Amino acid sequence: MNDKKILQWILGGLALLVLPLLLQYFGNAWVRIADLALLYVMLALGLNIVVGYAGLLDLGYVAFYAVGAYMFGLMASPHLSETFEWFNALFPEGLHTSIWLVIPLAALLAAVTGVLLGIPVLKLRGDYLAIVTLGFGEIIRIFMNNLDHPVNITNGPKGIGQIDSIKVFGFDLAKRQEVFGYDISSVTLYYYLFLALVLITVLICFRLQDSRIGRAWMAIREDEIAAKAMGINVRNMKLLAFGMGATFGGVSGAMFAGFQGFVSPESFSLMESVMIVAMVVLGGLGHIPGVILGAVLLAALPEVLRYVAGPLQELTGGRLDAAILRQLLIASAMIVVMLMRPRGLWPSPEHGKSLAQKG
Repeated sequence: MNDKKILQWILGGLALLVLPLLLQYFGNAWVRIADLALLYVMLALGLNIVVGYAGLLDLGYVAFYAVGAYMFGLMASPHLSETFEWFNALFPEGLHTSIWLVIPLAALLAAVTGVLLGIPVLKLRGDYLAIVTLGFGEIIRIFMNNLDHPVNITNGPKGIGQIDSIKVFGFDLAKRQEVFGYDISSVTLYYYLFLALVLITVLICFRLQDSRIGRAWMAIREDEIAAKAMGINVRNMKLLAFGMGATFGGVSGAMFAGFQGFVSPESFSLMESVMIVAMVVLGGLGHIPGVILGAVLLAALPEVLRYVAGPLQELTGGRLDAAILRQLLIASAMIVVMLMRPRGLWPSPEHGKSLAQKG
C-alpha cells in the first residue's frame, strides 16, 4: 500500500470519527440516522455474502435480523420474569445479559437459523429460491406476532419493551458522557459502537472475499455445475453462505434492540427485506464498497426525504400524503439509478481489467 492510499485511509477514518460530532450541531435526529445507516450497512454486508458472493437470492434476510433482536429483547428485559413464575424464582431481578455474551449468542443463533433455512432450499435456484426465502421471512414475522398464546414468549403485536441499554466497559450508552469538557450524546456513543462493529464486519468480508471459501462461493455463483465438477462441495458451501450471512444479521438485530429499547414484529416486515436486497443490488453485487454506499444511501434517503416531502405536500394543496410522496421519490430515484447504472452505483471491476492492471 503506497503513501497516498495510507493517507486516504487515515483521512477517511478521521472523517468517520468526527462525523457524529458535527451532526450533533444540527440535532441528534441526524446522528440517529447515521446510527441506523450503520446497522443497515451490517445487514447489507451480511446479505452480500449470500447474494453477492454465492449468488443465492434471499428475500427473507430480515428473519435473521428479527431473531437477533428478539433474542436480546428476551435476555435483557423483565418480560420473561414477569411472564413465567419459575423464571422469576431463578432470576427475580430479570436476566440482564452482558453485551459481550449477547453478540456471540446472537451471531450463533442467527447462524443456526440460517443453516436451518439453507437445508430445505439447497436444490432451489433463482425465482424458486427467492419465493421460498420470502416465505421463510414472513413465517418468522408471523411467528413473532402470534407467539403470545397459549404461552407468551414474544408478547405478540405489543412487542417487548423495557430492554436494557447497551453497556460497554461500564459505560451506559443510553446516558450522556462528558469527555474533556465536551458533551457527547447517547446516539453519538451508539454511533461509535456500531462503527466498530461495521469495521469488524468489513474486515471479515474482505478476508472472506479473497479466501478459498470466497472463491468457491463465486465459482458456485458463476456456474454451479462447473464448480461441482471442479470438486467444490456445493452443498456445504451454500450452507456456509447462509450461516455466515445470517451471523451479521443477528448481531445487527441485537444492536437494534438495545438501541431502540423496544422490538415488535412491525420492524421486520417484508419491505425491510426488499430494502436490504435493494441496497446490495443498487450499490453493486459482490463489491464491498458498493454495498456500503448502497446501504448508506438507501438507509439515509427516506429520512432525508422527510424534509422534501413536506414542502411538496403543501404544493399539492395537501391532496397527497407526505409518506406516499416520500416512497414515490425513493422509488423514482432507484429506477433512475438502475437505468443509468445497471451494474450498481459502484460495481466490482471486471476480472479481466483488474488482472490487466495488476500485470
